[in-house]
Amino acid sequence: MAKLFPTFIALTAATSLSLAATFLTDSNAVHAADAGDIPRTADGKPDFNGLWQALGNNHWGVEPHNARMGPDYRWGALGAIPAGLGIVEGGEIPYTPEARATQQENQADWLARDPVVKCYMPGVPRANYMPFPFHIVQSPEHLIMAYEFASASRVVYMDRPDFAAPVPSWMGHSLGRWEGDTLVIDVTEQMPDTWLDHSGNHHTEQLKVTERYTHLGRDVIEYEVTLEDPGVYTRPWSMKMPLYRRMDENAQLLEFKCVEFAEELLYGHLVKGAERTEP
Repeated sequence: MAKLFPTFIALTAATSLSLAATFLTDSNAVHAADAGDIPRTADGKPDFNGLWQALGNNHWGVEPHNARMGPDYRWGALGAIPAGLGIVEGGEIPYTPEARATQQENQADWLARDPVVKCYMPGVPRANYMPFPFHIVQSPEHLIMAYEFASASRVVYMDRPDFAAPVPSWMGHSLGRWEGDTLVIDVTEQMPDTWLDHSGNHHTEQLKVTERYTHLGRDVIEYEVTLEDPGVYTRPWSMKMPLYRRMDENAQLLEFKCVEFAEELLYGHLVKGAERTEP
């Protein structure tokens, strides 16, 4: 039996490598759907109406990361942070040295610093890969994107390149256009407070986000996003992931108004003599 064990290990390793190679080959073969396979609206544009959701652990960290202990040991395995392969092209965000140091400080104290813990709006692109669905309602003039988390929403103004934002906002100012069958959205005027994930990845008020939505089939969208911010990044960089149509019976956007769940965290210390609720 002892002699067979090394052989078993070698075979297992070879099988794993073979499966990995197959997976990578299949992943690289993903491409945009043929024009005839794309659902279309009455005006002939690709139809993105519906309920969509990203899968995976990217909301924990957009860069590759190992599993790690959660913020409270009493939650045990349920409170641990799972590993992720990351979605950043090239694997690493091109921070300036000072900005990378800030990201590391943010990650070390993320429970206190992360805006979404306090139920603030997640911003773009983070809203699209949180573990909550979002609904797209499309017309020739506008797209409305309604998110389950915190009831966030944004309006995408189509073919109005000169329409300026009145003020900066948590979900930014979205201007859309068509490049062939790809929906392109430029997002500017976001508040500098939003993060990209729970790992403290951040930006400044100079952030410009360019989103690209392309059908890979009737029920899958390739979501590609490029971020530019000379305040913290040395160059533009991109992320890419699939978004899946929710196919479950009676799928719909539910209500998650999380303000009431964050009130104790934010204001509990102001209540004198009151018994604090521990997690």
